[in-house]
Amino acid sequence: MSSQTAAEKDPIKIRGNSVMYIWMFLFIFGGLISCVVLIQNGLKFESDYALIYLGGGLIFFPFFLYEAIWALPSLVPGKVLFTIIPGNKGKIVSKKREVQFNNIKNIDYKRNPINLFNEIHVETFDHKKIKFITYNLLHEVNFYDIVDEHVYPHMEENAKVVWNRKITNDQLLKSMEYERRNHEM
Repeated sequence: MSSQTAAEKDPIKIRGNSVMYIWMFLFIFGGLISCVVLIQNGLKFESDYALIYLGGGLIFFPFFLYEAIWALPSLVPGKVLFTIIPGNKGKIVSKKREVQFNNIKNIDYKRNPINLFNEIHVETFDHKKIKFITYNLLHEVNFYDIVDEHVYPHMEENAKVVWNRKITNDQLLKSMEYERRNHEM
């Protein structure tokens, strides 16, 4: 067995981008701290805007607290979001879910309306819908790169057509003049 074949079989662990960690931490915990400061200053009633401070802090505090609770599992340093087992019998694996590449009918990156985190949504040929949560730590372009490089070559032909159409029509990729590395459209 050649070294290239052995390297292809090694699992690829997908972790969050450090910039995205910083961005999420600043947004959520900065928002919580800001709400507390607004509430404290509003309760002093030293300003003409005290009621606005108090109202704003009280309205947004539950939102930021809710987001912080959802984000806590992602704050483990070096957390693996999911693992890709490359190859013809490859699959995408997380702690609770897995899906074979050749069983993927459609794969997409969508925002969950409940917790506002981006998730990878996979629809399979056996009509299952599988979600891999990314805690907003995986940038959309990184998602496209990962799928294009590791998953796309092993997908069924119909799924490849859907993926090619998705890459062609995505506005974000058009605006940044995204170029696929290994695949022709």
